[in-house]
Amino acid sequence: MVRINLALQGGGAHGAFTWGVLDRLLQEPDIEIAAMSGTSAGALNGAALKAGWLKGGHEGARESLDWLWGKIGALDEDHVSAWMWPWLPAPSLVSKALEYSPHYMWGEALSRMMSPYAWGPFYSNPLEPIVEQLDFGRVCALDGPEFVVCATQVREGKIRLFRGNEISTGAILASACLPTMFRAVELVDPESGEPEAFWDGGYTGNPALFPFFDPALPDDILVVNINPLRRDALPVTPPEIQNRINEISFNSSLLRELRAIDFVQRLLADGSLKPGSMKDVRVHMVADDALMNQLSVATKTVPVPSVLTQLKEAGHRACASFLQDHKGDLGQRQTADLRAMFG
Repeated sequence: MVRINLALQGGGAHGAFTWGVLDRLLQEPDIEIAAMSGTSAGALNGAALKAGWLKGGHEGARESLDWLWGKIGALDEDHVSAWMWPWLPAPSLVSKALEYSPHYMWGEALSRMMSPYAWGPFYSNPLEPIVEQLDFGRVCALDGPEFVVCATQVREGKIRLFRGNEISTGAILASACLPTMFRAVELVDPESGEPEAFWDGGYTGNPALFPFFDPALPDDILVVNINPLRRDALPVTPPEIQNRINEISFNSSLLRELRAIDFVQRLLADGSLKPGSMKDVRVHMVADDALMNQLSVATKTVPVPSVLTQLKEAGHRACASFLQDHKGDLGQRQTADLRAMFG
């Protein structure tokens, strides 16, 4: 049995890629998920996985994830999805159509002119009815994988981790709270014990890796990355520029932690640090940057069912490819080339 930690990145509806990765990973009976760190969509995926795991093991976790994304795919009640469904099956075409559709452009413009607080009694968070249906008795349980949810405390601008009984509907919604779309979620700060406002965890930890430095946890961290690290084409149109700004900002915290891990690995390798003085983690990554380069913020914010399905299939393929090439490396050696990434 190989024990690993899962780092589940946020990225709105693109989290369906992680759904596919997890679905394939859960078909490996000799891989144990020891701990999970999740932000935004990653927090939703982690909560659904843990609740299902404790109810019915691997198959229960897969069924729980299927339920979650079936609900998210039903969120879009405007006519954009219905209009495009018959003739825009390719994710890249759906992305472009959304970016320049009157519905999406109107919504984007409105979000820059109006605060979510301006809606008064008409405001609602469309994720709340779904998140409320999660079995938090299981999500918060001591059994099963350890689970942390990342959010950003607005007043101090620092990361906050919710664990155990601190995880609630509010904590999940806080982790996925884009401030241009949703009102800040007010919760008791797990560090200070005082009421605070929280925004999306992607600003400060997407997702947080440092919880895995606990000596009791395994050394292997599998990062499911859904925001492309690299785009070769220069963004020149307003949607392209906005999209790349979004990707860079939501990758920055992850890259900082990966750079710190690489730095520690170098110090351990050259003898500057004594073995055992700091945890020498092994990083692995599952991603599909080629696919994600075809998508945009539009497909993150509008959960088009056809795109969700194809993202799941892409995640499934990416995980299968990783396992074929590197399953034997788990527990033995790192497969992510951090030296090349930061060299």
